[in-house]
Amino acid sequence: MRKRLSLVTSRNFNRGYFTPASKETGLAERESMQYDVVVVGAGPAGLACAIRLKQIAAERGSEASVCVIEKGSEVGAHILSGAVMDPRALAELFPDWQAMDAPLNAPVTEDRFLFLGERSAFRVPNFLLPACFRNHGNYVVSLGNVCRWLAQQAEGLGVEIFPGFAASEVLYDERGSVRGVATGDMGVGKDGEPGLNYQPGMELHAKYTFFAEGCRGQLGRQLQAKYKLDEGRDPQVYGIGLKELWHIQSEKHQSGLVIHTAGWPLDTGTYGGSFLYHMEDNLVCIGFVVGLGYTNPYLSPFEEFQRYKTHPSIRPFLEGGKRISYGARAIAAGGLQSLPKLVFPGGGLIGDNAGFLNASRIKGSHAAIKSGMLAADAAIDALAANRSGDELTSYPEKFATSWLHEELHRARNFKPWMSKGLYTGTAMVGIDQIVFGGKAPWTLHHDHADNETLKNKSEVRPIAYPKPDGVVTFDRLSSVFISNTNHGEDQPVHLTLKDPSVPVNVNLALYDAPEQRYCPAGVYEIVTEPSGPRLQINAQNCVHCKTCDIKDPTQNIVWVAPEGGGGPNYPNM
Repeated sequence: MRKRLSLVTSRNFNRGYFTPASKETGLAERESMQYDVVVVGAGPAGLACAIRLKQIAAERGSEASVCVIEKGSEVGAHILSGAVMDPRALAELFPDWQAMDAPLNAPVTEDRFLFLGERSAFRVPNFLLPACFRNHGNYVVSLGNVCRWLAQQAEGLGVEIFPGFAASEVLYDERGSVRGVATGDMGVGKDGEPGLNYQPGMELHAKYTFFAEGCRGQLGRQLQAKYKLDEGRDPQVYGIGLKELWHIQSEKHQSGLVIHTAGWPLDTGTYGGSFLYHMEDNLVCIGFVVGLGYTNPYLSPFEEFQRYKTHPSIRPFLEGGKRISYGARAIAAGGLQSLPKLVFPGGGLIGDNAGFLNASRIKGSHAAIKSGMLAADAAIDALAANRSGDELTSYPEKFATSWLHEELHRARNFKPWMSKGLYTGTAMVGIDQIVFGGKAPWTLHHDHADNETLKNKSEVRPIAYPKPDGVVTFDRLSSVFISNTNHGEDQPVHLTLKDPSVPVNVNLALYDAPEQRYCPAGVYEIVTEPSGPRLQINAQNCVHCKTCDIKDPTQNIVWVAPEGGGGPNYPNM
């Protein structure tokens, strides 16, 4: 599946597909490729968009050149999700997906929802569960494998997919419209100077460009700021999802069993919960989500996850098993109120880059696929009318009349209610979802961004977390090791600081350096030297979760894409 852009460069240049780029790198002029549509990110949204474009073009007897670039070393390498998948959107994209051997192999067979105390568990009777927690007709999947399958279908339709290349820059034309992206230069040293293996990035020009980078995408953030796409919207709110993949004993395995919990180990004022999903082949996905609006700077989402696994209702599933993989990823949970304007001149935001996730259902892949399809429908009509570089206004119009909008509207109050505490939130979500069916005559709003919520260290108590036992609970570094994370050592640090003095003068002084705890990969470390404390950034550990970019109190940390192909390489996640 993997294609190397450098090889395609020489092949297509000889065929006359290349024009010299107008911007120079300082050493070499960047070459460019022209497409009808460029998609940034080979997740479910990006791949569905590319597939839909090719499908409609074929139905109409026309042509549409489509390119997808992906920063992971292969399609699926950076994909991490629970995941219980609603096949509704997939069935619209491929009505015969089952006959096509799509990797949805474990239909949900049982739902369990537990409220946990430190040693206790109360199971909610299924007849009392709101519809959002019922999973009949859904499937436990590896979303990475689903994306690998989607990529095969896309390539079969003629989509060009280039893994291992990170989009690092948005390109604009003289009118201020997006005209494509540039991939990052390769072989740049830590000092910012080109090395012996230096290769300039490639410019990918398009009539329309869609950004499907996932939650808190680097370029998506820039576009929102440039075009004021979030003006008049609620601030986006996030969670961090941590996940492990286990192979468990066969007598403890029940294919299709779905368990969700709320409560312990989090306090009742902190939003969060867990999932435990039984896949096929004795595999279990276990994970923990913590809302990033938490207030105690001593809270560690990673350590809370490890504590959760020790609960007497959870630990027995894992004992005697083997942990295979680990990863973490931020989740955009603001819902309909926080969705930015979806389009701008020359393109649009799709998938979790915009925030298409239904937090009440703990599902986003079906929403991502549908958003990509809606964007493709708008783009193919524009291409047929010989348009380019304008606003695809029909994309948000199509969304507004879609089942996806209706679903997100029903879920709009879930996260705001749950942010008010476990007991109040649970009661009010029950009223909202069961009594009103998600159609209550009110809409709640998010008042604060997640970076604004931390209390001063003097106002809270530190949290003492137990040491890992190496059997069910583990430390960060051994966890990062099994995520297969790798970055070239001689490249610029991709976790950048606007002001190098802030980590010590502000974060350490006021919050006891919370970046040491909210990072799930041990990237940030306060080191004490004779001259005083300093922040050490272990960028090679980064699993690209984007939590630091979200939770840093002063927004001083800015995540930028490292050299393409770096980061985690998740198997079956």
